[in-house]
Amino acid sequence: MTAAAQERFAYGPGTALVVVDVQVDFADPAGSLYVRGGEDVVPLVNAEVESAVAAGSPVVFTQDWHPEHTPHFAADGGIWPVHCVAGTPGAELHPDLVVPEAAPRVRKGTGAEDGYSGFSELDLASGRREATVLGDLLDAHGVERIVVVGLAGDYCVKATALDGAVRGLAVRVPLELTRFVQLADGDDERAVAEMRSAGVEVL
Repeated sequence: MTAAAQERFAYGPGTALVVVDVQVDFADPAGSLYVRGGEDVVPLVNAEVESAVAAGSPVVFTQDWHPEHTPHFAADGGIWPVHCVAGTPGAELHPDLVVPEAAPRVRKGTGAEDGYSGFSELDLASGRREATVLGDLLDAHGVERIVVVGLAGDYCVKATALDGAVRGLAVRVPLELTRFVQLADGDDERAVAEMRSAGVEVL
């Protein structure tokens, strides 16, 4: 990363890096819900992790961690192919991803939830939204700013960034460190516009 980029991201006390769902099923061309170009973000995210760690910023990784059957999946009434089933190779973080030994992992979508955001899950049966442990983890470190990277920009990255903004955090999303599913043309542009409208700094 260039010196200008390091200054722009301003890692250090009060800033955390949230790495969203850089998992085999999303970031490997053979994955069951491959995000086109997902493997390209891995070395870029690795450099970001190293910069954050060097500056003393906490780094947190999120993972989809689904049961075999969930309303999230098309076979059970949702829109997605089966992916990131707990304990399967596809649910693991990409093998080339740099994961510091002490970095926590936030697993989401473990039951009947959509599990898009790293901060919260929406129970599709009851409509209730429940917090994950991510907010508490960041609060424990006195985090006021987060950089959100990973997969995918129009779903889990966006949802995490929006939830972070709702919590009152300053949120940055560098587009070079994400890729988009794009179920429909223009989903990437709509996601960027939604984030910016919520006060997220999209770089």
